[in-house]
Amino acid sequence: MIEWRIPVDSFFTAVVSRLKTQFDPAVLGPALVALLTNLAIGLLTFAGFYVLWWITDRVAVVLLRRGKADETSASFARTILKFLVLTFGIVQALSAVGINTAALVTSLGVAGLTIGFAARDALSNLISGILIFWDRPFVIGDLVEVEGHYGRVERITPRSTRIVTVDGRMLAVPNSTVINSTVASYTNFPHLRIDVTVTVAVTEDLDRARAVLLNLVGDDPSVLREPAPRVAVTALNDYNVALQLQTWIEDETQHITKTFELRESVFRAFTDAGIQMPFETLELTPIDVRTTPAIIEKTG
Repeated sequence: MIEWRIPVDSFFTAVVSRLKTQFDPAVLGPALVALLTNLAIGLLTFAGFYVLWWITDRVAVVLLRRGKADETSASFARTILKFLVLTFGIVQALSAVGINTAALVTSLGVAGLTIGFAARDALSNLISGILIFWDRPFVIGDLVEVEGHYGRVERITPRSTRIVTVDGRMLAVPNSTVINSTVASYTNFPHLRIDVTVTVAVTEDLDRARAVLLNLVGDDPSVLREPAPRVAVTALNDYNVALQLQTWIEDETQHITKTFELRESVFRAFTDAGIQMPFETLELTPIDVRTTPAIIEKTG
């Protein structure tokens, strides 16, 4: 029978000897100094490109203002400029550290399928952001409604569209969601129509009610004369008639505030004019219920 013996002492002696060689100050010192030097050069290289981007961004802002570029186009141009300058800066910083960027790019190309699958959502949002800038269904400052969320477009980034709601919340909607959804813009055109619905009793004179509603907006400077305001009958219900006051306003950004004002004005005008605005009620009528007394038979 052959017995295998592990030379434990020789093994540990070899390990300790290699560790001493690796951590020998005469060997480790120059390597550490070279590493720290490369890191410092890499950081300074990236810092230089960051300063270069800051300067070019300020110059771009001035040129875009002189060229009278709109805010959305200016934001898109500045985003592309930042991406190009800082990406080139990262590549140069890695080269300064001593990393072979060509080999790194080749390695990324080999693993591109895996990376692309893992980052498909990020890539989809990036491409969707470019399509939003290109197609321009809305611009920065527009009032829009996306996926049931209403607010003002604050910023469009490569990943998401930032929307500020009327109650002050910031919503980051992914660009892929925006590009694949129906987007309602309230400020894409110069004017907007607002509708205020009210119900009157079936016994009321519709012409009189229409005259009261039109008189509300007759002298309102915020309401357009053309197209002219109108009152339409939208529904004939069992207990009331639904009327809708349709008006076009000059400043489309004030449509929510103007709608609230008109609703209150309609209520006050109908109240002063004695026009009934019925609502569904339940009427309880007492009923005399007659009962027959039970006949109790006694036995025994």
